[in-house]
Amino acid sequence: MLDIRGVTKSYGTRQVLTDVSFTVGDGRMTGFVGANGAGKTTTMRIILGVLTPNFGNVRIDGVPVTASDRRRFGYMPEERGLYPKMKVAKQLVYLARLHGLSPASARHNADDLLERLGLTARAGDTVESLSLGNQQRAQIAAALVHDPEFLVLDEPFSGLDPIAVEVVMSVLAGYAAQGTPVLFSSHQLDIVERLCDDLVIIADGKIRANGSREALQEQHSSPRFEIRTAGDTGWIRDVPGITVIDFDGDFAVFESETDAASQAVLHRAVALGAVYTFSQQRPTLAAIFKEVIA
Repeated sequence: MLDIRGVTKSYGTRQVLTDVSFTVGDGRMTGFVGANGAGKTTTMRIILGVLTPNFGNVRIDGVPVTASDRRRFGYMPEERGLYPKMKVAKQLVYLARLHGLSPASARHNADDLLERLGLTARAGDTVESLSLGNQQRAQIAAALVHDPEFLVLDEPFSGLDPIAVEVVMSVLAGYAAQGTPVLFSSHQLDIVERLCDDLVIIADGKIRANGSREALQEQHSSPRFEIRTAGDTGWIRDVPGITVIDFDGDFAVFESETDAASQAVLHRAVALGAVYTFSQQRPTLAAIFKEVIA
């Protein structure tokens, strides 16, 4: 488990992080979202030891992170950092060897990642000759090639087409399934919503929301429901405590003043005939993001 506790960072009189605290659990995909300049990259660099906080610390299972621990991290910076004139496969092997892997293990890992990320045909190409999307895949491979125990990825989906997004999502989900804590930032909230188990929202250097996806959706849900039945739902307008928002024959969306009112709708609908769907509407992560940073 990766634990960030009370991290504060200033540059002179400008404070960029204030008491930033959150946890990246084992086997959990944690989405880290915020506007440009919110503090995501600074936080990630502090986790990796690239920057030093003024206050606070980073811990693994309750113990402060050391330089040796950070060799166990896989880090992908937002800016591309590979050698442009070096061939992709050769570069991956080189990076794996820098982390202490044997030549055979380094080659095996490089070949495996190239195949999983759809880059086998580009293994002998230089990085600078790749498309931007393939450069991004190569950058992801570089973060993974040494079998890291923790992943910290800054905008891993930037520049990827929809097919590549699915490929990368599958690879990262595989690491989480093996118990790896995965922290990733992204401006693509639809991807975050599909992939993350937990969500951390940062604005102006402060954590505005933090928790599991389900808990945050529950916390920010409005008392709005939708129902689809076998017959007309126009009668819902007459139920006390109910305001109909949308109506189309057998389908209706309504807001309820109390739990009792929403249950009254369900009970009457069942009494009148078949009920195909009845559910509370949950906000998207995009809606939660807009709400908490407002």
